[in-house]
Amino acid sequence: MRARRLAGLKFVRQENIGPYFVDFICREKRLIVEVDGATHSTPEERARDARRDSFLRAERYRVLRVTNDDVFHNLEGVCETILAALENE
Repeated sequence: MRARRLAGLKFVRQENIGPYFVDFICREKRLIVEVDGATHSTPEERARDARRDSFLRAERYRVLRVTNDDVFHNLEGVCETILAALENE
């Protein structure tokens, strides 16, 4: 996602939005990409993620969650998923 290599769009890492830091954001398309690891698997962590996503949606952002495993083992699929989200705005 560096250097506008994904659909020519700029993504920024570790952007602050309200009380949260998001992993990646395309401000132009108002799309947030969160990369989730093992720390997003318990009911409490999923509930915290749901509250966070709700806040971000209320700020008019779309949130796309992908897993660390997919990033490491299926990066092409992750990029295709992001592109599909960008097309379905």
